[in-house]
Amino acid sequence: MRESSADPLGSFRRVNVEGTLNLARQAAAAGVRRFVFVSSIKVNGEATPPGKPFSESDAPLPADAYGVSKLEAEQGLRELAVRTGMEVTIIRPPLVYGPGVKANFAALLGAIQKGRLLPLGAVQNLRSFVAIDNLVDFIFTCADHPLAANETFFVSDGHDLSTPGLVHGLARAAGVSARVPSVPLWALQAGAALLGKRDALERLCGNLQLDISKARHVLDWAPPLGVADALQQTVAGRKGS
Repeated sequence: MRESSADPLGSFRRVNVEGTLNLARQAAAAGVRRFVFVSSIKVNGEATPPGKPFSESDAPLPADAYGVSKLEAEQGLRELAVRTGMEVTIIRPPLVYGPGVKANFAALLGAIQKGRLLPLGAVQNLRSFVAIDNLVDFIFTCADHPLAANETFFVSDGHDLSTPGLVHGLARAAGVSARVPSVPLWALQAGAALLGKRDALERLCGNLQLDISKARHVLDWAPPLGVADALQQTVAGRKGS
């Protein structure tokens, strides 16, 4: 979120494209049957209209260098699969959380635990998340399910949360009271504009939903860990760190 590279796309390409394809070529040469690539929902974009989640049939529309690099890695892997016969399965998760989570999710949890005011009560959005245990379970499913070969799947907890809902869920897990007063969205937007934080506000207030129907129906997969338990594990992991 605080990109400092003079050439962010070049930096991401070296890792997400060149690094991935180098590993995949070696895997194919060694006779690996299937290569599972954890991509990102950023390949599809940064936001969804209310009530219209992303699906795997949507055209990719990455909005930043990271998303572009992940899309290019996917394209390279598909070409490699055609040339070598190695199966490739692509997974596009949203924000991943769990014990040891970092960055914005950790900052939000820290603010809740410290009792800070979070004026987000008026926000009416929905966002998809995926707990690390659910993501790992899905990766294992994709590794050996016969119908996962050469397919792309979305994955999430299967229960989307509003930002106030996430705050309240984390507060319950932490055993504290959530302080979430309602401030009109226009006021939040004006404040964010003054502070140069429009993108950060969009991540808090915007919609980003994934439709995981394909994973459910094709792979007969369901998230093994519920959201409340996943948030509890996340909070417990922070306390233990």
